[in-house]
Amino acid sequence: VQLQASGGGLVQAGDSLRLSCTASGRTFTTLALGWFRRTPEKEHDFVAHITRSGETTNYSDSVKGRFTISRDNTKNTMYLQMNSLKPEDTAVYYCAAGPYASRRFDVYNWWGQGTLVTVSS
Repeated sequence: VQLQASGGGLVQAGDSLRLSCTASGRTFTTLALGWFRRTPEKEHDFVAHITRSGETTNYSDSVKGRFTISRDNTKNTMYLQMNSLKPEDTAVYYCAAGPYASRRFDVYNWWGQGTLVTVSS
């Protein structure tokens, strides 16, 4: 499975960004998906995950209510809509795919290359 993440950038606090992650190499609907981020303090910080059908999502407390994870199974693409961004959201964001959705990073077998999000105050 190959995952390609995109959409990162430099924004100001309070702005929005949408990250995308496109998968190839395997039937998309067999993949549970997640977003993690890496900061100097934490290598695998769970952000959100979504089940294979897209019916169930889960968020970390730090992003709940601001971020929305979704997937379009017709486009083999997952999204992370990030609103009300804060400086502490600054990180490299990675998409991940695996057999089931989990907050644990070691459940995921495949990882994208990461996209940098920088939020200035």
